[in-house]
Amino acid sequence: MKDMYILGIESSCDETSASIVKNGTEEIATVISSQIDIHKDYGGVVPEIASRHHVKNITIVLEECLEKANMKMEDIDAIAITYGPGLIGSLLVGLEAAKTLSFVYQKPLIPVHHIAGHIYANSLVGELQFPLLAVVVSGGHTEIIEMRDHYQFEKLGGTLDDAIGECYDKVARVIGLEYPGGPKIDQLSVEGEPTYKLPLPLQDGSYHFSFSGLKSAVINLVHNEEQRGQEIRQADLAASFQKIAVSSITSKVRKAIVDKGIQNVIVAGGVAANKGLRKAMEELCDELHVHLSIPPMRYCTDNGTMIAAAGYYAYLQGRRADLSLNAKSQDTLK
Repeated sequence: MKDMYILGIESSCDETSASIVKNGTEEIATVISSQIDIHKDYGGVVPEIASRHHVKNITIVLEECLEKANMKMEDIDAIAITYGPGLIGSLLVGLEAAKTLSFVYQKPLIPVHHIAGHIYANSLVGELQFPLLAVVVSGGHTEIIEMRDHYQFEKLGGTLDDAIGECYDKVARVIGLEYPGGPKIDQLSVEGEPTYKLPLPLQDGSYHFSFSGLKSAVINLVHNEEQRGQEIRQADLAASFQKIAVSSITSKVRKAIVDKGIQNVIVAGGVAANKGLRKAMEELCDELHVHLSIPPMRYCTDNGTMIAAAGYYAYLQGRRADLSLNAKSQDTLK
């Protein structure tokens, strides 16, 4: 089989990214234009502003990616595009660019679910070993997914309210950290001790998560301390929150590993960059003698590389889309 070069395009939130990946495993070139500094003043992503900047950046990003790879569109075998879930305006910018390229250059169009992209970022580290558990942790998702083969997704459990990344950002705002708050809590937690008492949520024997109660507990704690005139020890509160948040995830993963007899675990999504979670997952999998895969930091946050990698395996599964493909703000992984 000849080498296959997939162009992946990602624009589901506030990163505009394009990447060329060879055979689903080898990154040839990637360009990412981030909007973090733009949205920092607003304390979070503003959808209308995000979509406008995608329009501004998409052509530049695509041209830079091809130039970096020293390739032309004629060298590309197929185009993989994030169609959802995500911010609808942002998704549409990348989708229309992908559909235009597909039409002009007569290249197959491959629809890629954003979470599938995060999962398949692990194929850039090494070949996925099945069966496996995919622990998806991001700003919009917290799920445990069992995979018996490529593109066979069975959701075992997920968050009943806030996603873990969303919870991190909200807690960061409460304790006075600027956006994006998740990485700042992770950094600050190393400097503190988990001296604040917080509840471990939803210990009900299921694979589901709940983070709204933990978030509320932090809000109430901060409010009560302020009412007493007590200064919040930011580092200690960050360490206390991170300990509970990470324990909530690892306890559910432990149960799934044992119940399902799984020997392979991958972590996917933006929160996979969290050093506290990475360390806890490594310790858990070492204890249970389970193989663990976590992507390098650059593949954890949104990027076109993961979309191109997922697109390659979707292509092998015969997944194609025509020019009627539309963006979806919400969509089930399948």
